[in-house]
Amino acid sequence: MDHNITIGSKIKALRKEKEMTLKQLSDQSGLSVGFLSQLERGISSIAIDSLAKIAEILGVTLSVFFDEIDVKDTDPVVHSFDMTCTQVSPQIIQFILSNEVTDFEALPRIFQLMPLANADLKKLEMYCHHGEEFIYVLEGVVTVFIGDNKYCLYPGDSIQIHSNRPHNWINFTNKIAKILTLNYPNPFKSSSPDYLNL
Repeated sequence: MDHNITIGSKIKALRKEKEMTLKQLSDQSGLSVGFLSQLERGISSIAIDSLAKIAEILGVTLSVFFDEIDVKDTDPVVHSFDMTCTQVSPQIIQFILSNEVTDFEALPRIFQLMPLANADLKKLEMYCHHGEEFIYVLEGVVTVFIGDNKYCLYPGDSIQIHSNRPHNWINFTNKIAKILTLNYPNPFKSSSPDYLNL
């Protein structure tokens, strides 16, 4: 996948190929029509588990949205100059921190949030899915929403959550923010439990 094409653009192209409306995709995925529209226009980002659900609905593998995700590297070290990079939206870029993504139970990533990433959305889509998440702020200030609560995290701060609680994060500042995240279970793992129908 071309790095200049956002995940939302790819979803839109696949949806149109299947002659599926946004409403139909919304009904099957449980994500709102408004959110899906924003996602396809590159205004919003999407959680990996929700993306996996959409991939299942569109009849493709999750790896379709990521460059060379199935390619194994004999070198277990992920070098900073050679990380797999994907543009989730114009405001958010992710880097996958594993050369053998399908082999491990957890998925480590770095997200780079551009200034005011997601901050201009009228309504932030909250995610719920199976598993656990860990977030560590490397740079900048990130606001994490969990249910009705809001937490402001600074460099060196971290938070761990049960992913079945509604959650999302935003960069409200005018500077780039970077976070290290760890998701369990790893939706790319070939033997991952079938939780996508939840």
